[in-house]
Amino acid sequence: MKPAALAFYGCALGLLGLGLRELLLGFEENRCSMTYMFEYPEYRRVQLPRRVARLYPAYGLYLYGEGVYAQETRGLKLSGAPVLFLPGNAGSYKQARSLGSVALRKAEGLEGGVHLNVFTIDFNEELVALYGGSLLRQTRFLHESIKAILRLYKEQPDPPTSVVLVGHSMGGVVARALFTLPRFNPRLVSLIITQASPHQAAVLTLDPYLLEFYSAVRRRWIAGAQDLRNVTVLSVGGGYRDYQVRSGLTALRCPMADPNKLSLVATAVPRTWVSTDHLSIVWCKELVLATVRAFIDLIEPETGQFTDDTETRLSVLNYHFIRHPVQVPDEKPEPVVTFTAPPEAWSEVNTLRLFYSAPKEPQVKHFLFALSSRRKAYSHFYCRNSNLEMTSWLYGCTEMNGSMCLQAVDLSWRTELLPSYKALTVRVSELSSVSNLVIIASNPSGNQFIIECEWQREESQTIPLAVPHVLSFGLTVSDVTINSTGLLHTVQLQHFHQVYQAFRITVVSQCKVSKERLPSVYRLKVPWFREDSFTTASIPSITEISGMLHTSRPVNTSSARLLLHTAPNCQYKVSVRTSFPKVLGQVLRFCGPVLPVYLAVTLLLSLGVQVGSISQVGRPVGMGEAMSKALRPHRLELPIYLLHLLLRQSWFEEVWVSLGLPAVDTLPLTLAENTVQNTTVPTEDWPRLLAPVLCLLGATVAFWGSIVMRMGLRLLSFLLAPLHRPSVSLDCGTFLPQTQVFFILALCALGRLTCGALSVTVAFMFHLYRVLRLQMTLRSLRHVLNLAPQKISPEMENGYGAGGCQRQPKECNGGPLLTQSVLQEVRDDLQLHLSLSALLTVPMMLCAPSLIYWFRNLRYSVHLDPDPCWPHTLPLLMATVLLINCNAVKLSHSKILRLTSRLLLPLCIAMVTFSSLHLYRVTHFLSVALGFLAISCYL
Repeated sequence: MKPAALAFYGCALGLLGLGLRELLLGFEENRCSMTYMFEYPEYRRVQLPRRVARLYPAYGLYLYGEGVYAQETRGLKLSGAPVLFLPGNAGSYKQARSLGSVALRKAEGLEGGVHLNVFTIDFNEELVALYGGSLLRQTRFLHESIKAILRLYKEQPDPPTSVVLVGHSMGGVVARALFTLPRFNPRLVSLIITQASPHQAAVLTLDPYLLEFYSAVRRRWIAGAQDLRNVTVLSVGGGYRDYQVRSGLTALRCPMADPNKLSLVATAVPRTWVSTDHLSIVWCKELVLATVRAFIDLIEPETGQFTDDTETRLSVLNYHFIRHPVQVPDEKPEPVVTFTAPPEAWSEVNTLRLFYSAPKEPQVKHFLFALSSRRKAYSHFYCRNSNLEMTSWLYGCTEMNGSMCLQAVDLSWRTELLPSYKALTVRVSELSSVSNLVIIASNPSGNQFIIECEWQREESQTIPLAVPHVLSFGLTVSDVTINSTGLLHTVQLQHFHQVYQAFRITVVSQCKVSKERLPSVYRLKVPWFREDSFTTASIPSITEISGMLHTSRPVNTSSARLLLHTAPNCQYKVSVRTSFPKVLGQVLRFCGPVLPVYLAVTLLLSLGVQVGSISQVGRPVGMGEAMSKALRPHRLELPIYLLHLLLRQSWFEEVWVSLGLPAVDTLPLTLAENTVQNTTVPTEDWPRLLAPVLCLLGATVAFWGSIVMRMGLRLLSFLLAPLHRPSVSLDCGTFLPQTQVFFILALCALGRLTCGALSVTVAFMFHLYRVLRLQMTLRSLRHVLNLAPQKISPEMENGYGAGGCQRQPKECNGGPLLTQSVLQEVRDDLQLHLSLSALLTVPMMLCAPSLIYWFRNLRYSVHLDPDPCWPHTLPLLMATVLLINCNAVKLSHSKILRLTSRLLLPLCIAMVTFSSLHLYRVTHFLSVALGFLAISCYL
């Protein structure tokens, strides 16, 4: 292997490692608080009808309980509000313990005995994110479970008519799939809360059943959008800590403006403000508390059940998950507020800014701000309060008496809770009926707090800052210095709207005078998605913020903004620098699922280099050299880009559709709903610019993976050598023709009766045995001390040399004479079959989830139904068995080998074109390529 190739792929491996490190570790530490059980958790199985138990033997329905509550519900005599938890991919039904335990603790002491009954479903920890054949079965069992839950309450005076669903990961997708069932009554479910659920598309499309399932769910929620307006859905993404399901996939895209469909990231949830990984989102105390508080507020005290009012549900969810204003959801604001404070409690503020620190002694204090002289000069009034008690504190005065306000309207409902204080901004133009603003700064209980307010001009508080180009590699810095004379500044991050952009934003704060100040809060706000992140910093400080996006900007929206809640009379310097590691992390976060396609393409092209070498010189090049020659991104990407351009021509698109060709896959960098629609024409060009990077990363995985595989096979052959007699035959590990036919028929029968992935794995093992035997033969030949040269002189062929002396015979000990050419032939065959084994590893890995699913459900059924690997893998099985007997000599005499070598590049182009979003198609293309190669061995 050339040192240049090792150095090149070594650097590429470093880039891949840098991106993986940023993807897996380049985020804040887990700041979620753990939820604990105060008593031993119990899961009581709910008896289902015999028909249901017979149809779904692997599934179960349980009621969560602890301590006294578990004993009281032993007979399943329930009176609470039913909540059903749905685990996700490989998830356990016991993950409901955090939700159930917190719900029990919150219900203690509530008036009227209001409480929750938390149920959970055992889906046998199925890999539904990778195998979609059981998703419909899970959906039907969920329907039966809901009906069984409601039957438990039939003797109650006010029985529930619906069940609230909480779905984690794929459980949230299954919850929405309920409405696709023909006999499902939509009134049975009125509220769904999903946690890290990929609603947009599957993370990995390893079989067509996943796509069919998602298509059915999407069609139902789009076509029936009007009918499903009364169903409230809240989707919560985990943030950047969740590298399994990126938060952009958790967004709910509705064809119409439906306020009952809410999507957000956990970092934007009030009183949560943390990022969660894929599992901690289930037990994160801050998020679980927000969920349980919302459930408690949704229960009607009169019936003890969840409300049916859509507006109430929306109000409660907005309160706990989006804004958290002052007014609680069930509290209606008074239309007019009357003040009875004495005249000495009123203070008129004539300055542009107010700073007030409440004393320890209780007192009544009201501040009055006149609007008459401020309407034209200022656009906003901003105020913040460090008292986290959510009470009304800002009013608009409608009736004055001298320097006192008699009547006012409450404006506190616009308050927004921030990590360190609550803040409120009102627009002056909306206060036409108000003459003064009133701040209530009373502390009757003696609590200390700080209030800061100021008048603002929007144009002077907004600073534009163009972010550096993504290709600046951190060498260019964009910065701006803010000499803060205000409390709120907005840095407009111009041209920051694409997901491949990633920046390191540094905010340096310093003040000349040290005094009591509220901490600064930096908020990265994205206008088109609730993915805001908050950072709290003391003064002075140097704070670093990761500037990344979960979704790209839609049309007609502004770029991302950085909101600085600052301290007055301080200086803030904001610096924005492109972070190359974070850019790599973003590329892997969004395009990582596409890497198997480029891995397969690299292995197939390297095999094509070896086949081309055999057709030209009669022997293949080494596997490492073949991969170095195969890395030609321009030969792969230019035809694909040309196809994208042609598809934008109406005549070409019409021809394409008339031929029945599938839609062209695009890289998952644009809006997720665009990547799953059956659209033929690619909408944007810029995602293709990342294709060469993905090609390089895929080649890197293939290169170093093949090295690891070769070292592993060499070690394995050494360990298995004592079980075999030493052999120097070229045909070691091959099968007789009749044996090949038998194995093909046996593998076909095995796949038909059990699982297609099992047949693929067994066929791979057969071929792997051939590679191991070649490795043993090569080792044996290298230890032969007297190998004859590749060409034998005529004298040696006759048995006599010069002078009539007898030389080496043509045979030795009754066997043919071993020459150097035999060693070379074995080495060539080993290089060829190593490439074939590496290529066969790809379909085996893509079929692995269905094999795991089949194995785990073997006690329930021997046959996998539906089977994504059958009968599509029949050509692959036959080609694998036939290629076991293939060698370089046979291929060199093939009449169609040159045609086969030229066919591999078009197959790779087609693989990239049609498999980026349909990974299961990779197996189909590899079956065609290996099928042609197997035919070349016999023609």
